[in-house]
Amino acid sequence: MADRKLIDARGSFCPGPLMELIAAMKMVPVGDELEVLSSDRGSASEIPQWLKKAGHEHLGTSEEGGVWHIRVRRAR
Repeated sequence: MADRKLIDARGSFCPGPLMELIAAMKMVPVGDELEVLSSDRGSASEIPQWLKKAGHEHLGTSEEGGVWHIRVRRAR
């Protein structure tokens, strides 16, 4: 079973959360899941766009109390 790594980027603004995700992606093996917590609404669209370009998997996005939860899987 794949591990899930949590990236707490609350309080950081674009492109901060995306930059944190890119750095974390380099550190985890293919198949692992990551969840980004972001208080920046832009992350909810910016991160999935990057995932598509980079060839990774977007597992879903939800918003809870002003915090976006963006779940991803490293695909390559």
